[in-house]
Amino acid sequence: MFHGSMVALITPMTEDGSLDEAALETLVAFHLEQGTDAIVAMGTTGESATLTHKEHCHVIKRVMSLVAGKIPVIAGTGSNSTREALELTKNAKDAGVDACLLVTPYYNKPTQEGLYQHYKMIAEQVDVPQILYNVPGRTVCDLLPETVERLAHLDNIVGIKEATGDLQRAKTIMDRCGEHIELYSGDDATAMECILMGAKGDISVTANVAPAAMHKMCQAALAGDRAQAEQINQKLLKLHDRLFLEANPIPVKWAMSQMGYGSTGIRLPLTVLSEKYHLHLLDAMQDADIVV
Repeated sequence: MFHGSMVALITPMTEDGSLDEAALETLVAFHLEQGTDAIVAMGTTGESATLTHKEHCHVIKRVMSLVAGKIPVIAGTGSNSTREALELTKNAKDAGVDACLLVTPYYNKPTQEGLYQHYKMIAEQVDVPQILYNVPGRTVCDLLPETVERLAHLDNIVGIKEATGDLQRAKTIMDRCGEHIELYSGDDATAMECILMGAKGDISVTANVAPAAMHKMCQAALAGDRAQAEQINQKLLKLHDRLFLEANPIPVKWAMSQMGYGSTGIRLPLTVLSEKYHLHLLDAMQDADIVV
């Protein structure tokens, strides 16, 4: 249902951590102009963990309004509380989103059966396309391929963002789930190879700062044009790496501020990118032909 470069959008903030409405408007316009294929609002990169529920729902509604149907909008609505995830997903559906992205319940360490029941309840109670999101490096919770296969047969579950960066894991999921769900890379460094293997796109951090290049790379990979995809991706390799010099979204928010899209504002416990990394990230941006 959703193909190509899907930006995991930052949430612009002022220096005091307040939402920056003007920067958000400019940022969405930038992505529409640069060819981004879909916007993911309120995911990990959007600092969903530190926004209130009211702010969370507001940002989703605002992005929907700014996009105005031009490209799909996917809302991050996951939580480590099933009831909370259910409420956020209902609110996103009411806002008119095209799909919801639900991270595995973090911190609680649920069993595979608990994960199945969590997603099953939300899928059955909210009639909106839903994308599973597996990122064990953050959640300490791994949604295993056999559980994904069980979930793939449920109505409303249409895809999975697999962010382990493990290409064998991605292949296993695609082999087991066949036509039932689509797989999206959640790891920029391996996204090109993942798409060439059969994934349908990349939910991307890099696409915040290099949206046109990520769109073109994803389209080339989707078309099976390895040579073209590699040529584009080569210039992005440093970005894929250095946007994780500190925890996401610390580096990408700093990079976007250098490009003029909001300030360096970020909410505690996250802090502004350490000065020792500034030149390293600027070097990666220069390699990708990004002007600051």
